[in-house]
Amino acid sequence: MPTRFARVSESAARSARASRVLRRAALTCVTALMLVACAQPWQQFEAGQDQAAIIARMGPPREVYDLPGGGRRLMWPTQPMGSTTVAADVDAAGKIVNVRQVLQLSEFNRAEIGKWTREDVLINFGRPVQTQFFRLSQREVWSYRYTESNIHPMLFNFAFDTSGVLRETQRTPDPLRDRDLRRF
Repeated sequence: MPTRFARVSESAARSARASRVLRRAALTCVTALMLVACAQPWQQFEAGQDQAAIIARMGPPREVYDLPGGGRRLMWPTQPMGSTTVAADVDAAGKIVNVRQVLQLSEFNRAEIGKWTREDVLINFGRPVQTQFFRLSQREVWSYRYTESNIHPMLFNFAFDTSGVLRETQRTPDPLRDRDLRRF
């Protein structure tokens, strides 16, 4: 016959096991929710959805550009201080074709020197964070703030000749965010 002490110990052991199971279940749920929350806004939409879905989630676009075939590019920039611009291409019927973050090296590298114009850069990346004209080289430079490799704050620069044709691109550290450059 078990003693009262043994019955209390068994009860405490069962309670401890149940508590561990509940903690594991809660931890699993919290981890799953955190992973879902980590999804970037542009990763939560699928081709074929109505543009109203992205506008409801992201708000009205700050920039809109016409695309060939009657489509449009809707953009949500975070510049001048941010380093992302979400772009959603929608077809003439208002259905999402694709959604992506365009201020990244793989997107910038699509620019074709000698072919692209200011208009092409504007449609693909939105308004620049900064523009400058260099008189000696006769180049107008548009700069976009971005984060390289999810770590390095950078500027991507597009240099246009006087007729507006892209002649050069260049990556530079962002002096606003690079601690080593802020001293100067």
